[in-house]
Amino acid sequence: MRNPHSNGNLRKLEADGGGEATEENGFVNGVILGLDGGATSTVCVCVPFFSFGERFPDPLPILGRAVAGCTNRNSVGETAARDSLEQVISEALVQSGFDKSDVRGVCLGVSGVNHPSDQEKIENWIRDMFPSHVKVYVQNDAIVALASGTMGKLHGCVLIAGTGCIAYGFDEDGKEARASGGGPILGDWGSGYGIAAQALTAVIRAHDGRGPQTMLTSTILKALGLSSPDELIGYLLFQTND
Repeated sequence: MRNPHSNGNLRKLEADGGGEATEENGFVNGVILGLDGGATSTVCVCVPFFSFGERFPDPLPILGRAVAGCTNRNSVGETAARDSLEQVISEALVQSGFDKSDVRGVCLGVSGVNHPSDQEKIENWIRDMFPSHVKVYVQNDAIVALASGTMGKLHGCVLIAGTGCIAYGFDEDGKEARASGGGPILGDWGSGYGIAAQALTAVIRAHDGRGPQTMLTSTILKALGLSSPDELIGYLLFQTND
């Protein structure tokens, strides 16, 4: 069933807070997709398109929302990252009742976007999925997180500690700076991955006699269903290659 907000099936909608939403003010004038892609999962939301200067309804209607896997190509490879992007976009559009021809713009905040070449790669993936008129914007997910807390103004700092970790900020003149965010090998200290790696290292050091005994040993083995720290080696190799 097609969403009543799309392409003239409903010519006039009641907007929240009074007044009318018509074809000209965005509800039936296309949609925008916003994606937040992390090292663990990716969320895509579909919202109505509004022209600059129009009054936005509050709260903004979420027409479709979908979740898929990791879209950080540095973590899972290009094929898996692109497949997750295609999946999450398709599912969000299906929920909304719109299709790709209705999309006016796509904005992605993706972890692992650290260089213009990263942006270009993902932009090309998205452009291959949509008609040529669709605007595409790709940034590191930290920049999108900062903008979401400042109503779009890039001024201030954001600290993200999830699967990975990054700090990103802009001063009043637009000068930017970042720290960490280099991935599990080059530096995600304080992230979920980094903390877990330190905990597992402490267990192995205790087992080898190179470090103090720790209650982490029994806690981690119980959580993973293992009986000895020796089993961690095979378990982790299997998880990495799975």
